[in-house]
Amino acid sequence: MAKRDYYDVLGVSKSASAEEIKKAFRKKAIQYHPDKNPGDKASEEKFKEAAEAYEVLSSAEKKQRYDQFGHAGVGSQGGFGGGNSRSMDDIFSMFGDIFGGGGGFGGFSSGGRSQRVNRGSNLRVKVTLDLSEIAHGAEKKLKVKKYITCTTCHGSGAKGSGGHSTCSTCRGAGQVTQISNTFLGQMQTTSTCPTCGGDGKVITQKCDSCYGEGIVQGDDVITVKIPAGVAEGMQLSLEGKGNAARRGGMPGDLLILVAEEEHPELTRDENDLIYNLYLSFPDISLGVTTEIPTIDGKVKVKVESGTQPEKILRLRGKGLPDVNGYGKGDLLVKIHAWVPQKLSAEERKTLEKLQQSPNFMSPQEQGDKGFFDKVKDMF
Repeated sequence: MAKRDYYDVLGVSKSASAEEIKKAFRKKAIQYHPDKNPGDKASEEKFKEAAEAYEVLSSAEKKQRYDQFGHAGVGSQGGFGGGNSRSMDDIFSMFGDIFGGGGGFGGFSSGGRSQRVNRGSNLRVKVTLDLSEIAHGAEKKLKVKKYITCTTCHGSGAKGSGGHSTCSTCRGAGQVTQISNTFLGQMQTTSTCPTCGGDGKVITQKCDSCYGEGIVQGDDVITVKIPAGVAEGMQLSLEGKGNAARRGGMPGDLLILVAEEEHPELTRDENDLIYNLYLSFPDISLGVTTEIPTIDGKVKVKVESGTQPEKILRLRGKGLPDVNGYGKGDLLVKIHAWVPQKLSAEERKTLEKLQQSPNFMSPQEQGDKGFFDKVKDMF
């Protein structure tokens, strides 16, 4: 199913301010909050959809990429992004600052989601693509050095099943609540448990492989599907493929920076391609059919007799696809006259004869018509 426009999801315009976007998300989140709609999968999906939209539109950098490239610009096409795949715990953690502490949203409890969720750091890699890969999309296998989940303890950080116990300070909640008396009355504050750091449990015996961290350094081979039409400098995100998080938390993302390999004959101009075709004076004068390169092989083009240098021939649909699926660019063939640097005596004599012929005189030299009328006749 095609993703909905993020502005439509939140019900705001593209010119909405950051505060308007925040208020719109809060309204949607309260409306579709799982605690308010228990067991309603449709509401949960709408809640996740709103969270995904807010995550992008609340970030100036992501919002700019989304406005320019659509969903592909923020990594939600071809296997990238996909905020709906986030767990509910992650979404609660991401937006807790909007709805207050304790994991509750607008008066609704988070049902035991108050424990801190560790998150691994993001990784960034550069992928260089040639024009053919950009035109058709590409699948790359990347070998990435990163933190992975410890296979000995399976990420718990503890040695064996009895290597940890419930935190005695917070009793497994991950947070502690303090009540203080003020002149306004009693005030209740909630903060991360200082003993377990929000984990809700403490390790009594550390794993011998990861020393209690739950992660170790290793290699991972990751398959990346890159959509057609990407451009130099575009960044794609592969969710959950970054560094693993400590003690079973949520892994970071793998950020893929796109670089373009220079083509020996074709130059890119957004979705159009440019080819400079150099022809000799006889070919331009008499007309010629010649082969030119495209992304998918050579094609023949016909240059009519009398074609002027700098004229551009347009081959429709022979350029690059738009990253958002809005058609393809063109191949622009720019005609150039190739002037020899050295002439034989016979060649010079022939050209001197032609120099006196009226057909070989420039519009200024002919004089019987205005210069601009002569130029008009050429086209």
